[in-house]
Amino acid sequence: MELSITLEQPSRAATLFGPTDTHLRMIRESFGIQVFARGGQIKLAGAAGKVSKAAAVIEQLQRALRRNDTINTEAVANAIARAANAEASEAPDALDVYVAGQLVKPKTPGQSRYLQAVREHDLVFCTGPAGTGKTYLAVATAVHMLKNHQAKRLILVRPAVEAGEKLGFLPGDMQAKVNPYLRPLFDALHDMMEYDQIRRFMVNDLIEVIPLAFMRGRTLNDSVVILDEAQNTTSGQMLMFLTRMGHGSKMIVTGDASQTDLDGQISGLADARRRLSGVKGLAFVKLDKADIVRHRLVQNIVDAYAHDSQGG
Repeated sequence: MELSITLEQPSRAATLFGPTDTHLRMIRESFGIQVFARGGQIKLAGAAGKVSKAAAVIEQLQRALRRNDTINTEAVANAIARAANAEASEAPDALDVYVAGQLVKPKTPGQSRYLQAVREHDLVFCTGPAGTGKTYLAVATAVHMLKNHQAKRLILVRPAVEAGEKLGFLPGDMQAKVNPYLRPLFDALHDMMEYDQIRRFMVNDLIEVIPLAFMRGRTLNDSVVILDEAQNTTSGQMLMFLTRMGHGSKMIVTGDASQTDLDGQISGLADARRRLSGVKGLAFVKLDKADIVRHRLVQNIVDAYAHDSQGG
């Protein structure tokens, strides 16, 4: 595996690298990988797990630089020890993502199965009612992978299904027209990352939040790609999305089959379940009302509507 890391403060590279690159040599020798520094970038090469740990060390040191902490051989040794021991000490289901000072982790058995499926498969479909954390945990997983250099890009996608002919009547340019459909994805991101960091990542093309129609013709390598509100895709749109997957990528498809806005058309999400249920290498996870983690009233509301739809 090869990974390039762009320095946040290239002018302070000498402090990060250490006298005669002492700090970089410590990282190289500790993890048995190759480390190259040129200009404002560090390139790591070696076994994937060891490269990921070395990248975590560099991220720790860059955070220390932002805080103006002292970076010496002792600080580097401590960072190496933390990265080496991270897998053993971390809660097995916890993600390296914080919301309101708390690690993001599953709160129900269903959510645990969902995260396990995402860890073990490159393509996961997750369905369930509102409030079960389908999208939130998918975004948290993607942010975790981006932070830990397990993916190079994060792409969040939603169909703007209600746009159609109405889109032209909305004010503003195309981006302004589609932004309301993408707002829930931005909200999840803002819970997990600082605004300035999100903006910087978007400017550098590390994060994209785009309508489904903009995916046509692309091949996405080394990325985490999330399709939200997938019940509002057609079969053709779902096929188009799934065939964007490139090497080293992971796709997560989320939706609520009871909330389709397709006016009688067959949902691409339901169609994919029918067509792909026997395909190896992917997973389908279904969450239910027991997995709802929003306000307690949400579960009662879901129950009431489900009861009414059954003629109760």
